[in-house]
Amino acid sequence: MTASTPPAWTTPRDVTARLRKRFDNGIYLSELAENVAWEPLSVPLTGPKPDEITRHFEAALAWAESWSAHAHPRLRIERRPIGGRRVGFNDVPARVWIDRREDLWHLLSVTGVVDRFHTLLASARAALPVLAAWMSAHPMKVVKLEADWPRLQATLDWIISYQGPAVYVRQIDIPGVDTKFIEQHRAVLTVLLEHCLPADRIDHEAPRADFAARFRFLRKPSYLRFRLLGGFALAGFTELTVRTDEFTTPPPDVTTVYVVENETTYLAFPSQPNSIVIHGGGYAVTRLTNLAWLGGMRVVYWGDVDTHGFAILHRLRRAFPHTESVLMDRDVLMSHRDQWVTEASPTREELSALTRDETDVYTSLVNGEFGRSVRLEQERVQFHLLQDVLYQHRERAFPQDASLRPSQHETR
Repeated sequence: MTASTPPAWTTPRDVTARLRKRFDNGIYLSELAENVAWEPLSVPLTGPKPDEITRHFEAALAWAESWSAHAHPRLRIERRPIGGRRVGFNDVPARVWIDRREDLWHLLSVTGVVDRFHTLLASARAALPVLAAWMSAHPMKVVKLEADWPRLQATLDWIISYQGPAVYVRQIDIPGVDTKFIEQHRAVLTVLLEHCLPADRIDHEAPRADFAARFRFLRKPSYLRFRLLGGFALAGFTELTVRTDEFTTPPPDVTTVYVVENETTYLAFPSQPNSIVIHGGGYAVTRLTNLAWLGGMRVVYWGDVDTHGFAILHRLRRAFPHTESVLMDRDVLMSHRDQWVTEASPTREELSALTRDETDVYTSLVNGEFGRSVRLEQERVQFHLLQDVLYQHRERAFPQDASLRPSQHETR
C-alpha cells in the first residue's frame, strides 16, 4: 500500500456480505422457526487509525459518510472517539447493530423468502409436525425447494398415511406428482421419509438409492428369457420370457441350463437334450441367483473372455458353486487373436470363485500379459467350437446313442 492508497476499511457491502453468509447457513431462519428470542446483533467495523485520518483525510471522510445514520436507517451505528493531541479527536463508526429481525431481513432483501418459509413451516406444523421439526433444523434446504415443497409435503403425508397393500410408486395419488417428480426429488424424499417414517416402514437393508425397495413399494419385476432346446415346447412355445419371481420350478425334464451373454448366440444355440439356454445379459445374470432350483441342475456359463466376463462367472458361481464354464480358456483366447477388441473399463476385483485355469487367464488379462485391455467377445468365437463342446456334453450324457452325434455340416 502506497501513501496515496487508503487502507481496506469495512464497507456497508462487507457487512452485508458477512451477514448474508450467516443467513445462508440457516442460522437466522432456524432461530426464527424455533422461536428463539432475538438479541441485537452487532458487527465490528475496521476504520481508519488516527494517523490514517491525516494521510487519507478525503478517503476517511467518505468512509465515515458511508456509515451515516441517514444512509442506514435500519442500523444503529455505534461510534467511538479516536485521535490524540497531535491530530485531535474524531468520532468514527466502530460497530453496527441490528436491533430487530425485520431490520436484518430488509438489509439482506430476504423478507419475501422469510415470509414464504414461515408459510411453509406453518403448513407443516398443522398437517405434519414431524416434518416441521426437520424444516426448522434445515431451513435453507426448504428455501431451495420452496416451489416444490407443497408437493413434497403432500407426497410425504400420502406415504406416511397409506396403510393398504404394497403399491408401485406410480400409484402415489397426488395432483402434480408423478414418477418423474419422485425421481427428481428422490434424495430429499429419502432423507425426509427416513426422518418421518417409523423404523418398521423402512427396509434398512435396501440401498438408499433404491427408493422403491427402501420404502417398501412394489418394484419393477425382473424377467428371464429362455429357449427350450430338446425339441419340446411348453404350451406350444419354444421360447419364453417370464418373471423371475414366478420362475420357481424348472421346465419338465430339464437337467442342464446353459447361460450365454450374446443374444445372437442365444438364438442360434444348437439343440441339446433336456436343456434350456438363458440369455444372461451381462451382470443381469445375477438375477439367476434367485432361482433356487438351479442348485439341482447342471449349470454351464459361457461369457466374453475379458475381465468382466470372469467377474460375471464369479458372481454366478458364488450362488451356484457347481457352475461350469466353457470356451473361456487360454486356448480359445489365443486362437482368436485376430478377433480381439479393447475392453472399455476392465475390472481388477478379486474373484475368489474362479478355478485355477480361469484365474490364470483372468490374472493375465488384468496384468496386461496379452496386451492392454484385451477382450474376446462371445460372438467372435468360431461357432463350431460351441458345437464341439455340446457334442462332448451329449456323449458324456448319452454315450451309447449314436443318433445324437452331430452331422458333418453341424460340426464344421
